[in-house]
Amino acid sequence: MSKHLADKRSPSTGARLKQFLRLARTPRETWHRPRGGAGPSRLVQFLRIDRGRSA
Repeated sequence: MSKHLADKRSPSTGARLKQFLRLARTPRETWHRPRGGAGPSRLVQFLRIDRGRSA
């Protein structure tokens, strides 16, 4: 009985790994956007909460 076709495949050239690394190294602006700085109103709200005052 001979081996199945899938058992006789040639060694891979690493193309999948190359593509994975290429994708891993590219910047992902869509999902990883930097957060904007805290504006003055956000700071006021933080200080209000820190002092124990509720809205």
